[in-house]
Amino acid sequence: MLFLDPLYILLIFPGLALSLWATFRVKSAFGQWSRVPVSSGVTGAEAAAWLLRQAGVEGVRIERVGGMLTDHYDPVHRVLRLSPDVYSGRSVAAVAVACHEAGHAIQHARAYLPLHLRSWLVPATQFATNTGYIVMLLGFLLHFFPMILWGALLTFGLTLVFQLVTLPVEFDASRRAKELALRYGLVQSPGERKGMEDMLSAAALTYVAAAVTTLLTLGYYLLRFGGMGEER
Repeated sequence: MLFLDPLYILLIFPGLALSLWATFRVKSAFGQWSRVPVSSGVTGAEAAAWLLRQAGVEGVRIERVGGMLTDHYDPVHRVLRLSPDVYSGRSVAAVAVACHEAGHAIQHARAYLPLHLRSWLVPATQFATNTGYIVMLLGFLLHFFPMILWGALLTFGLTLVFQLVTLPVEFDASRRAKELALRYGLVQSPGERKGMEDMLSAAALTYVAAAVTTLLTLGYYLLRFGGMGEER
């Protein structure tokens, strides 16, 4: 089994450790700053709506969605969906997350190229991932190692491209969120600014961790692919 290969475990461990650390950071930061109210007194939904109005972005609905930290912007339907704690919360964490998602809506309105490229890559990545896993499964069932490798290269290769495109999208949305939230007084005191920075930095780390994990996984399969060529 490939996943019991010591080389695989050695290569993937740093990525998994970073992913666990990133998840812990996000939950810890949200837990800490969700207990700190913003001086402006706005909810996450109000903060997002205010930023969109000030940016001149129209036609974006703001909706409540179930779950915890399930917040996202849907560019297809132009809907900004916020989890209950963010939608109704009047905390630093709620405002930080809501402003970040509003940043994506502003990107969309401004035709920010990496966002459009990411949207274009979604169906291609989903197709490649599904196809790659099917090829890998067939390789396992047929005990045909080259098929497993080709499926893995297809799956993790395009996934990595998607994640690398995602990084500037997320970083730029956070930059817009911090800049506009400060400009319009949604966060005011130095403590609130620090909280917003901590929250957005922790969230950004999750995307970095995902890309690193995929890169290490792809690296493993590339090594195995190269080794297979040497064995011939």
